[in-house]
Amino acid sequence: MATEAVQALLERCDHLHLELYDVAEHQEGGEAELMVPYLTESRSKQKILCRQLFVLDDMMQLLERLETTDQLFNEPCPPNPGNDAHRRWKVLKSEYKEGVQEVETLISTLQDRMDKLHHKRDRLTNLVIALEKKKDLSLQMGESLKTAHNALRVCEVQLAQLRVETDATLARSADWQHLRDALQGYVEETQGVMQCRLLSVGSSELCVELRPCSCGSSSSGQLEPLRLTVTWSPDDHFHLQVYQGTTGLLVESMKSRLSHLSAALLEVMQCYISQGEMLAEIQTLHSRFAIDWRPGQRLLVFLKTASRVCNLEVEEGYPSRGTATLISVRRDGKLVDNAVLQPPKKTPSLTEWLEFLSSSPYV
Repeated sequence: MATEAVQALLERCDHLHLELYDVAEHQEGGEAELMVPYLTESRSKQKILCRQLFVLDDMMQLLERLETTDQLFNEPCPPNPGNDAHRRWKVLKSEYKEGVQEVETLISTLQDRMDKLHHKRDRLTNLVIALEKKKDLSLQMGESLKTAHNALRVCEVQLAQLRVETDATLARSADWQHLRDALQGYVEETQGVMQCRLLSVGSSELCVELRPCSCGSSSSGQLEPLRLTVTWSPDDHFHLQVYQGTTGLLVESMKSRLSHLSAALLEVMQCYISQGEMLAEIQTLHSRFAIDWRPGQRLLVFLKTASRVCNLEVEEGYPSRGTATLISVRRDGKLVDNAVLQPPKKTPSLTEWLEFLSSSPYV
């Protein structure tokens, strides 16, 4: 039955039959508009006719009971038999209205309950859908958790292996540490004996610091360390560069075969020590005066001020076999007569010259 109703509804909703049904409904609507007034009027007429029939029936029953015409005038008027029926009808009508109101109330209550039930059904449907989603999510999380547990077990195995390897590596590292400390001690002792300290080592470069010790002269022991940079090329040649700083060594760079490196270092060391007293004095003067030592010219430039410049020449073998001589003094770009610049001592040292020039009013 339900299937037939659905099919009929689908046929009615079909666009091919819409026009036909619209015409039929229009015709039925027109007939209804004509029939409603007619039926209403007919019902009123039927009610009047029924009342007349009731009156006629009462009259006929009254006449049937009378034997003579005198009884019609002498007997009292009989009660209207329709009053009881009318009262019963009113009672039934009121009961009907009460029943209708009660039914309407029940229908309204039932409708509210139905709405609540529909609302609860919708909520229950949504909860079921959410529960299904959570169930799927729980299954996915279960799979992920299982995968994570497997990965954790693998990591624990790998961690145990790494711990074993780490312990072995730490043991070897401790051995290497002891060996490194021992070698470091040997290197320090060797460097102390060789007067040489290794600063850094690269793939094609090393930096060395030479520390000359006292060799018959007390001043040479005060020399600053001499820093050298040695670079080598694939063709077995090296390039030795001297970091001058305040050392003032004549030798600035050397190039030769790699097999001659030891001899080159020894030559630089001997040259540095041979000029030890002079270089030690110059290095000391650097901290007191504004000077510039030019070893190629054996010239010491003293800047008393920006416009007062003194040039002193240092002979070979200074200070034991050579002397320091004042060559020129320029004041505001003009030469000053050296005759007025004679220190108290006949052969002053570099220190005495600089102390004299710094205090002289002629400079």
